[in-house]
Amino acid sequence: MYPEPLVAPMRQELTRLGVEELRSPEQVDAKLTQPGTTLVVVNSVCGCAARNARPAVAEALQHPARPDAATTVFAGQDTAATQRAREYFTGYAPSSPSIALLKDGKLVFMLERWQIEGRAAEQIARDLTVAFDRHCAPAAQTA
Repeated sequence: MYPEPLVAPMRQELTRLGVEELRSPEQVDAKLTQPGTTLVVVNSVCGCAARNARPAVAEALQHPARPDAATTVFAGQDTAATQRAREYFTGYAPSSPSIALLKDGKLVFMLERWQIEGRAAEQIARDLTVAFDRHCAPAAQTA
């Protein structure tokens, strides 16, 4: 496990966007079983998380159609929470980074590491926004 001061900026890159950190299996279960759509970012210290995944999530969350909730677990740091989140990703091997979209607790979209690594953040964000358009309602307009 990496020292927390080293990973804190990597956590904050998502939490400053309003992405909720889930650090225990109980938090994962409570959040991922809620009705609606939930984005789950499996964060990581690797370069493709920094260069591709986290910037893609930041861009995708600006899209008019967005998940009801955006969450993250940190692979290699919050191991029990990450393991529990991965139990919701049926049919997929563990990978980090990865990005999942659940609807009413069921997996409806998944981006694995091999679909993130080596691709531009803009391409990954496009994949996410296509999934958002398909599974999420547009965010309410504020007056």
